[in-house]
Amino acid sequence: MILTEEHQALRNTVAQFIDEQINPYCDEWEDAGIFPAATLFKKMGDLGLLGICKPEEYGGQGLDYSYQLVFSEELGRVRSGGVSMGIGVQTDMATPALAKFGSDALRREFLAPAISGDAVFSIAVSEPHAGSDVAAIKTTARKDGADYVINGSKMWITNSTQADYFCLLANTSDGKAHSNKSLIIVPADSPGVSLSAPLNKLGMRSSDTAQVFFDNVRVPQSNRIGEEGMGFQYQMLQFQEERLFAAAGMLKTMEFCIEQTIGYTRERQAFGQPLLNNQVIHFRLAELQTEIEALRALVYTAVEEYIHGGDVTMKASMAKLKAGRLVREVSDACLQYWGGMGFMWDNPVARAYRDTRLSSIGGGADEVMLGIICKLMGASPGRG
Repeated sequence: MILTEEHQALRNTVAQFIDEQINPYCDEWEDAGIFPAATLFKKMGDLGLLGICKPEEYGGQGLDYSYQLVFSEELGRVRSGGVSMGIGVQTDMATPALAKFGSDALRREFLAPAISGDAVFSIAVSEPHAGSDVAAIKTTARKDGADYVINGSKMWITNSTQADYFCLLANTSDGKAHSNKSLIIVPADSPGVSLSAPLNKLGMRSSDTAQVFFDNVRVPQSNRIGEEGMGFQYQMLQFQEERLFAAAGMLKTMEFCIEQTIGYTRERQAFGQPLLNNQVIHFRLAELQTEIEALRALVYTAVEEYIHGGDVTMKASMAKLKAGRLVREVSDACLQYWGGMGFMWDNPVARAYRDTRLSSIGGGADEVMLGIICKLMGASPGRG
């Protein structure tokens, strides 16, 4: 995929915004356990960064997904994974289905403020017993007149304590697990919506995450995205953008770990010479950089196919799988070369080590990605 001057201009805008409006505050937000989503998203919305590939009639830029790729890749420069993840929920996880399948009225009411930064969105799919196994969710939305009445709970919900709206997946009938679900927009201030205390996580410390409870929450059926019973399919399509976002967002995070490690090992003296002079170190860093470039090629190829209407389920799953495993390898290897300094909480590589561990869990665990790939390869085990 060839990037144009327009792509580079967007990259420069995102980079400048990160340098001026995000990275100077990351340590503060990490300590606080939350970043100011409403304030930050409004600034991003004013620059057009929350609707890059969303329809122009709702305030988006109407560009193809290659521009969203540039945005996602540049978010890897954010020095706090929780911030970049929270942004990604707004752009690539909670709103793609709304943009593609929502009614005009629904998009004007909910998508437009998501793009302008006047509303914070969460995606509410996972449940305590159903993370990667989306078909197993138990939250229900039963019809009552013109409304849905929602009962259940959702777990590990990013942006939840600051959300204005949830894009909720719920069972709207008693049919088969893959055809009884719908995506519904639920205002966070609806009576019956409540939250747990913020969850105490290994990483992504600046991201507010909680369990969300729905107790007889009433919303209009007109808040449903697209057709009833199509929610599982819509969510699977939405996952493709989430997984491409996750893979693209790891590229510069990994490169940052390597750059920081080169700088440290060049300055750190051991046994009469810089650590970097040891062939085992500089060869290993070269090997890891090569792996990152191979992943970048896969991500770019998947995005090129996606913008031309191709089914990228396999390549998006491969990219997500590879990114999650490679970032663990890169951050672990780099941390090792920092020695005792790498074990310090405030070390930038240590933070990346903690934050990026989620990449092999969230949005479909590695094992789920492998299952998808095997199925599409025709290599799934037969059933007796």
